[in-house]
Amino acid sequence: MDFSELEAIEGLRWSWHSWPVSKAEVSSLVVPLSILCTPLTPFTELPILPYEPLNCSNCAAVLNPYSRVDYASKIWICAFCPRKNPFPKSYAHINENSIPAELFPTYSTVEYHSSPGPGLELGPRRSASGPLGLRSNSSSFSSVSGYSGSGLGLDWAAFGVGIGPAFVFVVDACTSEEELGVLKKELVRTVARLPENVLVGLVVFDAMVKVYDLGFTECLRVVLFHGEREVSSEQVKQLLGLHPTKQSLGKSSALQNQGFLLPVSECEFNIITAIEHIHSSPSVNPGHRPLRCTGVAISVAVGLLEGCSVNTGSRVMVFTSGPATVGPGMIVNSDLDNSIRTHRDLNNGHTSYYKKSSEFYRRISQRISESSIVLDLFACSLDQVGAAELKNPVESSGGFMMLGESFESEQFKKCLSHMFECDKDGNLKMFFDATIEIVTTHDLKICGALGPCFSLHKKNDFVSDKAIGEGGTRVWKLCTVSTKTCIAFFFEAGKDPKTHDSSAFFIQFITRYRDSNMGLRKRVTTVARRWVGKNSPEILSGFDQEAAAAVMAKLSIHKMEKSLADDVIRWLDKSLISFASKFGDYVQEDPSTFRLKTNFSLYPQFMYYLRRSQFMDVFNSSPDETAYFRLMLNREGVVNSLIMVQPTLFQYSFDGPPIPVVLDVRSISPDVILLFDSFFYVVIHYGSKIAQWRKLGYDRDPSYGSFKNLLEASELDAEQLVSERVPVPKFVKCDQHSSQARFLLAKLNPSVTQNSTYAEGSEIIFTDDVSLQDFIEHLQTLAVQG
Repeated sequence: MDFSELEAIEGLRWSWHSWPVSKAEVSSLVVPLSILCTPLTPFTELPILPYEPLNCSNCAAVLNPYSRVDYASKIWICAFCPRKNPFPKSYAHINENSIPAELFPTYSTVEYHSSPGPGLELGPRRSASGPLGLRSNSSSFSSVSGYSGSGLGLDWAAFGVGIGPAFVFVVDACTSEEELGVLKKELVRTVARLPENVLVGLVVFDAMVKVYDLGFTECLRVVLFHGEREVSSEQVKQLLGLHPTKQSLGKSSALQNQGFLLPVSECEFNIITAIEHIHSSPSVNPGHRPLRCTGVAISVAVGLLEGCSVNTGSRVMVFTSGPATVGPGMIVNSDLDNSIRTHRDLNNGHTSYYKKSSEFYRRISQRISESSIVLDLFACSLDQVGAAELKNPVESSGGFMMLGESFESEQFKKCLSHMFECDKDGNLKMFFDATIEIVTTHDLKICGALGPCFSLHKKNDFVSDKAIGEGGTRVWKLCTVSTKTCIAFFFEAGKDPKTHDSSAFFIQFITRYRDSNMGLRKRVTTVARRWVGKNSPEILSGFDQEAAAAVMAKLSIHKMEKSLADDVIRWLDKSLISFASKFGDYVQEDPSTFRLKTNFSLYPQFMYYLRRSQFMDVFNSSPDETAYFRLMLNREGVVNSLIMVQPTLFQYSFDGPPIPVVLDVRSISPDVILLFDSFFYVVIHYGSKIAQWRKLGYDRDPSYGSFKNLLEASELDAEQLVSERVPVPKFVKCDQHSSQARFLLAKLNPSVTQNSTYAEGSEIIFTDDVSLQDFIEHLQTLAVQG
């Protein structure tokens, strides 16, 4: 079974494709029943339906190919419950030879579009067939005023266009003048590219926070906030004069003159002028860090969006170059004698600000989740900036995080440019205010989800009491979603006595989201699998070891949030031993007889590299870097997750085209080039002879054309990897035995160490880590024990 081909059809990867009926058998599988869902998978053929979906009146499941249809009586029977539902009049024309796209057996996924009307006609239309099942505390999906002119006091119908998303740029004025100049140019270029209906705001901070009134044309007018005082949402609204009032359509608003958040068409000149007039703060005292109130600036920006009632599509984009040193959210004081916290400080509890700042940002996370605000962090600094504390609101909102060294780097410019890419119609490739609802048959229970989402706490009889990650719900909220966003959902077998071997179960994913023009879209994916009996061979044939490894990696970093690394690694080891003992073929007490089936054989190898990865072993990583690594793993799909866990390695030589080689120190050779990809780093490693020939200039000699082609081939492939990936990975070129070669050596299997017998001149790794071979031998010994 080719699981990647199946993913291209469904947009899903299953750890197990056949699920046992009994809970005891499910528990013995070790790897939980889980589905990795990429809700906006780009399909080659996706039906777009310009009408509302038809929902079951009992369970709210959407009409799908598994529904039974009585064409004569114009009735359809829900596949998830036995309820009979009448077709509305709009379906009167259907028959056996003319069926709607949602009933086509080849379409497991369909998408429904409903565009917003002019002016204030932006609210979701209620389905004629019944409730959509999403009437929650998420005001954006429950009222027209969620994104209306009533909050802003603007007559949007007069503009002739619908409202777009809102962006508040939060700029660190403590940045050096040179760096700040580059940042300002990029921001001006970004504003110039924005569609005219997009709303923009500007906040600048150092020791104080300045909110720019972009509607004031006489001069640059700002409202100042003290950087050491925490300000509530209501205080921000009061100080900015934002008091949203309920009004009927056509009436004027008291906020007609607010100018802190305006469409680009109204304030492009003013915001560009304001950006160009940002100057670096005065020099700091010797021996001190700049006074930087990042936490208050973020809180004020969020309060601005809350006060303007923008709660269906907005982003707070923070651009900073150092740590917060004053006010709530600070991670270190300004005195350089006090170093920024390390992992050892966190483990020992020697942190003065970490818990308080993390709690502050958890409150920010709650606020932005309620208003569908996305928090993005662009940090360009040689030091830590507080990404570890900021991880919670950035991750839960699905925001973008980039840790770089300079705003002048191509990494920053490419990331910012990629975020604001537009389609052929000039619309931003952004999606906001999403929810994912799961509908299951009565024999399944939903345990929870891991990824850039949070629970809406909507329970029914099919929600398990056992919570994994964001549990206790059947509906999750995502402030933003992209075509690569991946969520891991977990399930367990229910206690239905009617369930039997070979009976089918159904799962439906209903994703509601808004495009950049605030048009509502609903994507529905319906899939079916079968229950199987104990020890059924279908269980073994349906195991996807790549998806299972990705799921266990996400579970591991989730456990790392509350447990020590040693405890999580011990849990991983115990799970792997149980897994090998369950699915291995062996003679008891004889390790030499141990074998795993082909579709199980790579799983122990994945677990070996996961144990050694930067997600588990934080040595030589700062808390900010660890937070960034884990945030990216938590949102990526199977392929990218596996590249992070077990990087890819390709060899370029004169013997033929590039070939994949094992991630082992023995793959290093003087006369080959290695291309290493760990998602965060792309490394070209030149063997010692290759490096020597390059330094002698042989690649410039026409008689050595094959050598030139060899160098160019590896560079072209590396550049393609870098250009296609966001965030942009760090690109490293290094020679064998050079200091930069550590990026490669740290990830290789240390099959040859200082304690091994090795040939003169061969590459070795100085380490006490066990090799993959030793790891597998120990695993086999423990797995075959009685």
